[in-house]
Amino acid sequence: MLKEIIGIIVREIPYGETSKIIHLLTNEGLIGIMCKGAKSLKSPFRATTLKFTYGKFIIYYKENKLSTLHSVDVLNPLTNIKNDIILLSYLNYLTELTLQVLKQSNENIYDDYITTIFKIEEGLDPLIMGNILEIKYLDYLGVGLNLDACVSCGSKANILTIDGDRGGYICKNCYQNELIVEPKTIEILRMYYYVEIKSISKLKISKNVKEEINRFLDTYYDRYTGLYLKSKNFLKKLE
Repeated sequence: MLKEIIGIIVREIPYGETSKIIHLLTNEGLIGIMCKGAKSLKSPFRATTLKFTYGKFIIYYKENKLSTLHSVDVLNPLTNIKNDIILLSYLNYLTELTLQVLKQSNENIYDDYITTIFKIEEGLDPLIMGNILEIKYLDYLGVGLNLDACVSCGSKANILTIDGDRGGYICKNCYQNELIVEPKTIEILRMYYYVEIKSISKLKISKNVKEEINRFLDTYYDRYTGLYLKSKNFLKKLE
């Protein structure tokens, strides 16, 4: 049965001398597709079945089995990302993170993922967009943030700072020498959690606030998710 599906290639696996298997991330989940002869120099699939190709794929669909590729129409070449080592590293990290989240959740996270990638391609700050996606993924990982009250006493008043090790907001009464962040950082972190990614068009956030939020999320992920991603470590070294 021929089926049309839109998605992005997130993995390539060599198969024999001239073929490959690709894993396509779509709003239906991951789909495995056999690409016969795609590694051949004369194959029309050689350039269109590379990792991070986003397009419309026509496949001979087989449920719960490998489908077979019929044709590909590239919809967005993601040129800006692929021509910038930093942006490409963000794409690689966010893709690896997304695949890990998929292993632990049955929820459809494709729209948030692909919309984030498009926003980065359009020129929005990759650190901000990546942090927003990281925050939204925490719920699917079962370690969502409580951004309504102090994590120690539950008070909604006098929030002083945030701390990744303690897991969220800290009020003045529960403060134990944690690093004090800017008041704007506390406000923006909450905005990250509730904003719809597709609605974001402009981002004006100070460097210090961005760095404080990123540091908080790095610590939180390390302490509460159990994820160890090589692409994240590479990104940190690159930056």
